[in-house]
Amino acid sequence: MRWIECVLPAGDDPDSLCMQLAELGVGGMVVEDEADFRNFLENNHRYWDYVDEELEQKFTGVSRVKFYLSDDDEGQEMLTVLRAAGFEPELAVVEDGDWENSWRAYYKPLPVGEKFLVIPAWEEANDPERVPLRLDPGLSFGTGSHATTQMCLRMIEKLAGPDKRVLDLGCGSGILGIGALLLGCRESVGCDIDPLVPDTARSNAALNDLQDDRFFVSAGDVLADKSLRARLGSGYDLVLANIVADVILPLTPLVPEFLAPGGRFVCSGIIEGRQDEIERVLIRNGFRILEKLHQDDWYCFCSEREEA
Repeated sequence: MRWIECVLPAGDDPDSLCMQLAELGVGGMVVEDEADFRNFLENNHRYWDYVDEELEQKFTGVSRVKFYLSDDDEGQEMLTVLRAAGFEPELAVVEDGDWENSWRAYYKPLPVGEKFLVIPAWEEANDPERVPLRLDPGLSFGTGSHATTQMCLRMIEKLAGPDKRVLDLGCGSGILGIGALLLGCRESVGCDIDPLVPDTARSNAALNDLQDDRFFVSAGDVLADKSLRARLGSGYDLVLANIVADVILPLTPLVPEFLAPGGRFVCSGIIEGRQDEIERVLIRNGFRILEKLHQDDWYCFCSEREEA
């Protein structure tokens, strides 16, 4: 289906513009405003350390309202109503697939580390020298293309093994837990604050022919929910946290309750400039750094608890 994308400048009062448009019968409006964008970043800083420069530039100086009309007689009638009311939106025609599937064109089979070949669900690829890891990330983080995920997969290559149990905190698409199972681990348990993640991760496990009795994912806030931590249990040989520094800091003191004796803690998503801070908090909580990876502007640590 074709749609007409309509954009109107909103000035200093986008809410007032939205009210006027709603009175004319427009629905499904999106406000793109630099002030709201900056406020969102400030109030949700715990979830990231880095914002793409291109995204910031997109919102610089912006205050506009965007909405879509069907490219048919009904949509043309609404445009006539808008123009009669003094509005002259900037127009563009888009197809459903333009926003639903265009991102897929940039996601191709990707060798990661020494063993993995990450394959999009809609692609066909084969490399007899590598382990295929099929994935449809949907809206969840974790495609294998980001340095933080690649470093974690490289660590998993070294640490995975028969009978090992894995806990992935902030599991996103499930890529890390799935990778661990494909390399022989017995069980993978994941958790993410996003309520949409469990369905996505389980679907990805099914793409790799992994059974539900080996792959478990739940949604919740590990930092705030003590009962959730109790349900996740303990005795994990490998705990993974590919998140951001501001979450790893309060998470680190909780990790020992999940680890089996001799277990390893792999944390990633640490932007350049925060690595020393993370190293200090690991050591302060009784961890010994075994390995540190650096790729692009990101760091990944592998550590184990010091013997008492």
